[in-house]
Amino acid sequence: MNLSLENKNALVCGASKGIGKAIAIELSRMGASITVMARNTENLKEVLAELSRDLPSQDHQFLVADFQDPETVLTRVKSVLTQRNFHILINNSGGPKGGPILQAEAEEFSKAFHQHIIFSHNLTQLLLEGMKKDSYGRIVNVISTSVKEPIPGLGVSNTIRGAMGNWAKSMAMELGPHGITINNLLPGFTNTQRLKEIIADKANKSGKTESEIAREMMNSVPLGRFAEPQEIAHTVGFLVSPSAGYITGINVPVDGGRTKSL
Repeated sequence: MNLSLENKNALVCGASKGIGKAIAIELSRMGASITVMARNTENLKEVLAELSRDLPSQDHQFLVADFQDPETVLTRVKSVLTQRNFHILINNSGGPKGGPILQAEAEEFSKAFHQHIIFSHNLTQLLLEGMKKDSYGRIVNVISTSVKEPIPGLGVSNTIRGAMGNWAKSMAMELGPHGITINNLLPGFTNTQRLKEIIADKANKSGKTESEIAREMMNSVPLGRFAEPQEIAHTVGFLVSPSAGYITGINVPVDGGRTKSL
């Protein structure tokens, strides 16, 4: 099985922590040169230092950009395209805030739509020519199992993640003739700061302890535990590898079996 990403360049969004950081590390270990992008400069510097320390032979760099400002993101990425083409794009961004859908303001949907779908669409359009030129393209969108089953209390997120899934499926049909793949990675409960915040919010609203909430969540997972970010990254690594060249337009749950649909 060919899992080498030698001589490939990857742009990993939301890479300052959590799943995004784990993906950046995994792809670098597979041989890719990584550009990590997020809005927290200090966190990005730490990630870059870790990548450069462990894998000094590759050309890693970081870009500081706020995903809620698509124009600035495009400007920063365009500046890098004068030096390299990107063969791999990881669309990854923190989810919208939680809450029942009936309590959501219209502006929350608009903000999330731009942060996730418009942002990913613009980046894909920008990087496409380089992928075509170098005859290699892999796009992975890190979204949520809510694409298959809406998660109670995450109304805006459920809506936007579902739209993202259909955007990717539509894109797969148009990218396929160019040999470029696009797939959705659907993480389940993953041991990140985002999950800790969700647990704390549930505990605050229910009167239960955070430990009780965490145990209830784990009990809903057949494997009986939360995923580690590295486990999500391993799946992404395969999807962007040469060996996954005939896989496109699909949703891949990595959730310990929690999603009840096929």
